Amino acid sequence: MSSRNWLFALVLLVATLLVYQPAWNGRPIWDDEIHITTPELRSSHGLTRIWTDPAAAPQYYPLLHTIFWVEYKLWDGWPLPYHLVTILLHATLALLLFQILRRLNVPVAWLGAAIFALHPVHVESVAWLSEVKNTLSGALAAAATLAYLKYDKDRQLTAYFLAFALFVAGLMTKTAIVTLPIVLLIVFWWKRGKLAWERDFKPLVPFFGVAIVAGIVTVWVEQKFCVEHDETFDFSLVDRLLIAGRLFWFYLGKLFWPTDLTIIYPRWQISESVWWQYLFPIAALAVLVGLWIARRKSRGPLAAVQGSTDEAIAHFEKTLEIEPNYQFGQYNLGASLVQKGDAAAAIPHLKSALAANPNHSKAYYSLATALAQRGQMDQAIEYYNRALKLEPDFPDAHTNLANLLLEKGENEPALAHYRKAVELQPKNPGAHYNLGVGLVRRGESDSAIAELRIALQLDPAYPDAEPLLRDLLAQKTQP
Repeated sequence: MSSRNWLFALVLLVATLLVYQPAWNGRPIWDDEIHITTPELRSSHGLTRIWTDPAAAPQYYPLLHTIFWVEYKLWDGWPLPYHLVTILLHATLALLLFQILRRLNVPVAWLGAAIFALHPVHVESVAWLSEVKNTLSGALAAAATLAYLKYDKDRQLTAYFLAFALFVAGLMTKTAIVTLPIVLLIVFWWKRGKLAWERDFKPLVPFFGVAIVAGIVTVWVEQKFCVEHDETFDFSLVDRLLIAGRLFWFYLGKLFWPTDLTIIYPRWQISESVWWQYLFPIAALAVLVGLWIARRKSRGPLAAVQGSTDEAIAHFEKTLEIEPNYQFGQYNLGASLVQKGDAAAAIPHLKSALAANPNHSKAYYSLATALAQRGQMDQAIEYYNRALKLEPDFPDAHTNLANLLLEKGENEPALAHYRKAVELQPKNPGAHYNLGVGLVRRGESDSAIAELRIALQLDPAYPDAEPLLRDLLAQKTQP
């Protein structure tokens, strides 16, 4: 690698470390505690169980939990090195991407690597301790890709076996990389225009084989050892198509317009009887057909499939140009900016809306959310309370206020608001899960277990409820 590329690598590494500096000393959240090697797995026997007992760890990713086991031996529960390892893995993945793009002769490879390293959609994977499985499996998959591209160029078996070993290691970290052999075929089609059995497909047969085995094992483990997960995969074929079509546009939108990013998104209500839900898969299919027709001019767009749109804020700004004192325009623009994540721009508009109407509960709520985004917790709590004074049956305000109070260590008032949210939305699994987390913080494990079971009854696939419940049940069975 040239001195210029070494300099770019150093700059990107430092930039990634600095961008994620706020997460360096972030304390464990949600299910982190059960990933940072639980007490019963900290011995050499526990390390053996990580590999031989599919139910020993939260998920059967033996290499991942071996890494956690080694980390715990090195620095116990000190969060800083855990975060640094994850951040460095992310930076490594970006640099491997840089090398892959250079190998494929993609222009401005450095720009692609920089965007990948610093894009906000990666914050969850990089800042959340237990999500090191994403950065580690990603780095292993990228390294496997680089090795396989070398094999594809000169057919050296050493590179081939290295790629296969890295791919297997990645699968033992997170099964999501099973798509790697498909990605390689897409890349080869993009570069060559056609695929050949001997050259392209045949060498990847072992990769497809181990990917299929890993997928089957993961599904079996999830169904057999995950508490109350019997209905997780209970979707009809039509449901799956509707979900897939909607996911395509949802995540594409988040990629090009990364606003309102969160660890858990509200669950969609998928219904075969709602006509407009069919528009998502139909539109996705139409895009693919159009790109297929255009492939003779350029195969790149079909291989990448890109696009985005967002016009709401522009319309609200136009409204205020026409009528600057229109209070609903101020509120709508402010609330939209909060959703976009631009809290600084949102706050003046929301304050203008409240100056015109001091009894606007939704404006207080949006202003509180904006202040919370900027880290002004005490002011956010004040405005959430004002929203609730005007609208006591405001479940989202109760939940957000409870989250802030819990973060400040004020467990009792937080629990009161969580319970009110459950009272207002008894069929909302998220409300029961939040109450369960609050009860865990207070040490009321029996009550927490009951709430988590309700959450899973309402939504068997609700994220994080199952591993937290399993951990609490395991603690109860310990002598």
